[in-house]
Amino acid sequence: MPENMTAEQTNQKRSIGVHGEFRFKADAKGRVSLPASFRKVLPEDLVVTLSPAKECLYVYVPEDFEAWVDGVFVKKFGGYDDTDPNQAAVYRALNSRARDVQIDSAGRIMLPPEQRGETGIEKDVVIVGNGGRVEVWDAERYDAQNADALVAAFFGK
Repeated sequence: MPENMTAEQTNQKRSIGVHGEFRFKADAKGRVSLPASFRKVLPEDLVVTLSPAKECLYVYVPEDFEAWVDGVFVKKFGGYDDTDPNQAAVYRALNSRARDVQIDSAGRIMLPPEQRGETGIEKDVVIVGNGGRVEVWDAERYDAQNADALVAAFFGK
């Protein structure tokens, strides 16, 4: 990423737009189906990474993953400075925890075992279209987090 990248450059229109909530089951190998509406707009090659708080997995088109990483540095530091050892470590960490995956002929992606373990994803999953990315949640965690968010919003917290 160029050191002088601006917020406008990293907030360019995303490659995809996906929306909605869908429930699926992961198979014993960790494969999960993507909704048909998502498969219509997604390319075959994708990037799966841990969310910052390791609560779910983010699935990006490769270019959007790069833009997301770049955007982290623009928002936090005004841009990436590869001479700053702390920024370099974070940049490396964000990239090292990402995995390249492909949509198979059955419309599924493989969720890497280490990422499933970090997020508690086992069998029941919720696939959420969140604008420019897909989120994959353990269904129980997703339901609990949504209930907490709705209660907090109701009481103005």
